[in-house]
Amino acid sequence: MSAIPYSRLFSYSGPAFVAVGFGARLPLAMSQLGTMLLVSSPMVAGRMGPGGVAAGAVALANAVGSPIFGSLTDRRGQRGILLLQSLVGGAALVIEAAAAVLGAPWALVALIGAVAGFFMPQVGTMARVRWRAVAAAHPDQKAGILETSFAWEGSADEASFALGPALTGILAVALGPVPAIVGAGVMLVVLGSWFAVHPTVRMVTAATAPAAQTSPTAGARREPVLTPGVVSALVGLLMIGTIFGSVQTGTTTLATAEGRPGLAGLLHALLSVGSATAGLLLPRLARRIGLVRRWHIFATALAILALPLLAVGSLSVLVPELLVLGLAVAPYLITLYSVAERAARPTRIGAVMTLLAATTSLGYSLGTSIAGRLADLGGHTPAYAVTVTAALVACLLGWLLAARVTPGQQCAVPDEGPAGKPTVD
Repeated sequence: MSAIPYSRLFSYSGPAFVAVGFGARLPLAMSQLGTMLLVSSPMVAGRMGPGGVAAGAVALANAVGSPIFGSLTDRRGQRGILLLQSLVGGAALVIEAAAAVLGAPWALVALIGAVAGFFMPQVGTMARVRWRAVAAAHPDQKAGILETSFAWEGSADEASFALGPALTGILAVALGPVPAIVGAGVMLVVLGSWFAVHPTVRMVTAATAPAAQTSPTAGARREPVLTPGVVSALVGLLMIGTIFGSVQTGTTTLATAEGRPGLAGLLHALLSVGSATAGLLLPRLARRIGLVRRWHIFATALAILALPLLAVGSLSVLVPELLVLGLAVAPYLITLYSVAERAARPTRIGAVMTLLAATTSLGYSLGTSIAGRLADLGGHTPAYAVTVTAALVACLLGWLLAARVTPGQQCAVPDEGPAGKPTVD
């Protein structure tokens, strides 16, 4: 599959789509770490265990809500659904902060955070759906658009999980955890709503409603979501989510033990810095290596690069380890999204993309919850042991499941029926 330059890719959608799409996904990353810091602060619970459970509740609720809203976008379009999610999710984050200030018990604060997580839009997955529509509107560049756009979106996801926690950490250090949560809520209302109404939203309906159907929703109801390739990608992404959650918990635990809890967000961002950089370079590699082999390579790299976390004893040692580990994360994630995109039914692409993100969130929930409990018992090393275990499982599953991707899925893009090509302003 031949990639195209990023400059050409962005010309198809317009720069505003790229910028707003990136900014609108920050609240998801901010809300998870922000909730952990808020609940674990002396204002609420004062312990890391409840903080990990609360952050996991946000991610778990998002894992439940995302496929529901993703299916709704397949049937009713993205505009109205994303507006609802952005407004309700943003308001819930503000209410969560208010509950903490008013002295609510940590379980109630976590519950409100879970409501926010349930409505939180998966902007990155919705952007991937729009890129697929853009590719359908330019059949001569279809393969290149898909390869480069998925690399971009994977890197943007990783960058958001660098910048989001970093912003949360800065706000928490300067102003406290409450302004960090409120800031995430305001950003979600403004940028999420802007993404919802961006002109590219008009292309989605045309790209996902095959001309042969008399009812635009009939095919989406009939066709299955879970194909073998999609299931394989889901299992792999469950592990990457567990890695995210456990690394964040272990890093927060270590930073707190050294008396610098506000650095947790900045330190966790280092994982995404290396990851986003590697993801942006992936299209060049994709020209030479098929999906199955890429899956093998990056799953193996995850396992090897995670092992040194067990020997980390200080923040200074942690910094290079997180940067190096990140080099395998985005390429692994992007590869699995590409596997699922090629295996998904055209009329179920929205449901599939959000299900992938939901599975990552579910893994994050498992990682924070398990690592948080272990951190209360033994500090950061047991929390990082969860990371290493998840990476080893990802490696094993990669070698076992990658064979499910057929040769056709490695290089071919599913054909779609005729679709309109509305102009994007």
